[in-house]
Amino acid sequence: MVTSVASALAAKRKAGSGALIGYLPVGFPTFDESVDAAVAIAENGVDVIELGLPYSDPVMDGPVIQKATQHALANGFKLRHGFEAVRQITERVDVPVLVMTYWNPVVQYGVERFADDLAAAGGAGLITPDLIPDEGADWLAASERTGLDRVFLAAPSSSDARLRQAVDASRGFVYAVSTMGITGARSDVDSAAKILVSRLREAGCENACVGLGISTAEQVREILAYADGAIVGSALVKALAEGGVERVAAVAAELAQGTSSAN
Repeated sequence: MVTSVASALAAKRKAGSGALIGYLPVGFPTFDESVDAAVAIAENGVDVIELGLPYSDPVMDGPVIQKATQHALANGFKLRHGFEAVRQITERVDVPVLVMTYWNPVVQYGVERFADDLAAAGGAGLITPDLIPDEGADWLAASERTGLDRVFLAAPSSSDARLRQAVDASRGFVYAVSTMGITGARSDVDSAAKILVSRLREAGCENACVGLGISTAEQVREILAYADGAIVGSALVKALAEGGVERVAAVAAELAQGTSSAN
């Protein structure tokens, strides 16, 4: 099954480069600005949007993203705002929108209901950082029924069996975590990412995208020399916090320069 995310990655690959995937949270600094910011990065070179749902216990997020999501929660973020944001973004730009969410909110909302509402809003699927495939039967079934993508994570510490499991269960791409630990921009991207992507290829992975620690066009270019997509989060959230929609658009455009000569 070829999905909108897989199509976006394939189009970039055919053009001789790789994809830029940009993360922003819903509701930061306000709901309307978060929608405008997501539209702005899509208009400035981001090929796939990763839209984060603020959560009270974000175990994988670094300080920049945690601060932004806590701000959104303090402003009254509710899960329904996530679906509304997806709807508004996809009405304005033709870029796949994946929702990044921890698993507990999906369970609380109802897995089938969540899948239905996300599909109805025009969402492409879910990135679920704390859900492993062998505990995801409900989501696998719901995403199969609705045609939504399901992006599971793979880490340098994952066994070969775990990597195969992530490859087999994922649709859209596999999220390769480049470094151990939490998200956040780093001065150099861990070489473990390159080894991890190689292992994912050996496990049969068609689309491997690398995230955690990417903050410059040069790092995007470095990643896309061997991966299908580079995922940037903290650098975009920081730009939005410091200079609003105009600044995040400019940073997205800078990062997108790293996709032009990936190979």
